[in-house]
Amino acid sequence: MAKPNKKGPTKTVDIFCKSCNSQLYKYRKGGKGALVKCFKERISQDFTDIPGTCPKCEKIFARDMLIKGTPAFKIIGTKVWFK
Repeated sequence: MAKPNKKGPTKTVDIFCKSCNSQLYKYRKGGKGALVKCFKERISQDFTDIPGTCPKCEKIFARDMLIKGTPAFKIIGTKVWFK
């Protein structure tokens, strides 16, 4: 399978927790679809203390896994929103 583009997109989005609205990541997202996964190499700013867990309400919003051979966070359903 093809790996994601190393350079990645230049447009960044802010990812927030759905329950407490605290900021989780600044992420270089490509495309205009839903947020399903976050490749770790594309995260420009990480505001979490424990990976995949909200720092404020401590709810788990993502799972750590390999996607296309690259470390990534798989976002759980409706736990986050982005703008």
